Amino acid sequence: MVNQFQSLKLRLLNVGYSKLDNHWDFDNVISPFTRLYLITKGNAQVYHNSRKFNLMPNHLYLIPSFTYSSYKCDVYHEQFYISFFEELGKSLSIYNFADFKYEVEANAFDKALFERLLHLNKNRTLINNSPEHYDNYETLSTFERKNQELSASAFMETQGILKILLSKFINYKVSLKPKVSKSFSKSVLYYISEHLSQPISVKEMAHFCDLSIDHFSRKFTKTFGVRPSKYVQQKRIERAILLITTTNYSLKKIATLIGYEDYNYFSRIFKKQLSATPSAFKTSQKAPKT
Repeated sequence: MVNQFQSLKLRLLNVGYSKLDNHWDFDNVISPFTRLYLITKGNAQVYHNSRKFNLMPNHLYLIPSFTYSSYKCDVYHEQFYISFFEELGKSLSIYNFADFKYEVEANAFDKALFERLLHLNKNRTLINNSPEHYDNYETLSTFERKNQELSASAFMETQGILKILLSKFINYKVSLKPKVSKSFSKSVLYYISEHLSQPISVKEMAHFCDLSIDHFSRKFTKTFGVRPSKYVQQKRIERAILLITTTNYSLKKIATLIGYEDYNYFSRIFKKQLSATPSAFKTSQKAPKT
C-alpha cells in the first residue's frame, strides 16, 4: 500500500488566512477538491459524512473531495485554509485506499507549515469565501497556470508541505489495506477509471476480475459499501463535475467523455444526484459572481 502512495499527486488551488463571521453560512456544498483548515480563533461548525464537527482553535480539519458538506459560523472565527486536487495513479483517489480521520490536534509545526505555504504562494488567497464564488470554472481553471509559475524549489516545497499536512489525517490505527484484498480493489478501480468513457457492465467487471457475477457483486459491495453499478454512476458524475468546473467543454462532450452517449439519460442521472440539471449546474458555476 505504501508503494501505491508513490504515485500521489497534489495540486494546490488556494491557500490563505481568513477572519470570518456569521456570513460564513453555506449548505449542500460539493467540490472536486479537498479542503484543509487550521482554526486559530473562535468557533464554527462543519457538517459532512453524517457528522457535525465543532471547529476549535489549534485543531486541523479535513474535508475530502466530492463530499457533501455544510458550513456555519454563529459569531466569529479565524482560519488558515488550503484547497487542492489529489490524484492517485490514473485518476483514482487516495480516499479509496486509506482510512482518514477528519479532525486532529494541531501543533506549532503545523501552523508553521501553513504560514510557509502561504509565503510560497502569496497569490493564491480567496477574494470571496463563498463556494459560489470559488467553485467555478473561472477560478479553478487558473490553478495550473499559477502552479507552473512557481520556481522549481517552491513547487517541490509546496508539494512536500501538502503531503505532510495530508498525512496527519491518515488513520494509523487501522490497516491501510482495503477491506478485502489490495489486488482486487486496485484492479477494479483502475479498470473503472480507465473505462469511464465506455459502457461498463457488471459482467465485464466480473470477467476482468476472473469472478462470477454474483461473487464479484458481493465482494465489490462488501469492499466499497455500494453496488458496482451505483459506484460507476457516482464516479461518472464526479468526473462530470470536475470537467464542468475545470474545462470549457460542452455538456454533450462531457457526457460522452464519461460514457453517456444519451445526453438526456446523463441529465436525469446528474439531476438525481445533485438536484440540478447539468445545464443549471454549469450556469451556476460560470455565471459572474457578485
